[in-house]
Amino acid sequence: MTRLSVNLNKVALLRNQRDTGQPDLLEHAKMVLDAGAQGLTAHPRPDERHIRQSDIPLIAGFLKTWPNKSIEFNIEGYPSEDFIRLVTRHECDQVTLVPDDPNQKTSDHGWDIPAQEIFLSDVVRRLKEAGRRVSLFIDPKPDMARAAADIGAQRIELFTGPYAFNPDLLPAYVETAEAGYRAGLEINAGHDLNLNNLAGFISAVPQCAEVSIGHALTSDALLMGWHGAVTAYLTAIQYGQKAA
Repeated sequence: MTRLSVNLNKVALLRNQRDTGQPDLLEHAKMVLDAGAQGLTAHPRPDERHIRQSDIPLIAGFLKTWPNKSIEFNIEGYPSEDFIRLVTRHECDQVTLVPDDPNQKTSDHGWDIPAQEIFLSDVVRRLKEAGRRVSLFIDPKPDMARAAADIGAQRIELFTGPYAFNPDLLPAYVETAEAGYRAGLEINAGHDLNLNNLAGFISAVPQCAEVSIGHALTSDALLMGWHGAVTAYLTAIQYGQKAA
């Protein structure tokens, strides 16, 4: 079963427009989990335009009190020294490393792992020694999946933005997922997945362990409420798995 991790960045973005603390991030995290999501994702950027570094210990502490201990906390970000300290100091299950420039609106490409092999190998080693599962954000290229395995990553997250705009690219994702799976990796996916394309992706990549979705799911929650939106996404995942 593919797990649904809800990215809280857009809730934090709205909160940051005022100094009132509303919407309250943890109240919305509770609603997301009450609706059936199996994980929470946060992506603290250097400019703190949405999730702030100070949110990370709050979310980690909240999850410690949550009755369902199988809920996972995934923290995404560029592996600066500040970020590494953050994710090793505060409890989380998974760290997803992304090659973001601080000025990017959002993640828009995966790692060139061979070009960054020495740097990434060291980061992966440090995070694994701290007890964190490490996932690398990659484009749909089989060679990158194999390279991720070679430097010790445990998962890859397939950047699904291009697929969302061009479903004809799906075979490249299938090939990359299969290459990663054969290399011993687990497969995650994220970016621009929505109710129109999620089931099709899961049907083609049934070994997908987790999808991390924020923008589209939050947009749908404005219309459907968190319970309705999370339920709809879980249903799309189930439909995709049945069609696989």
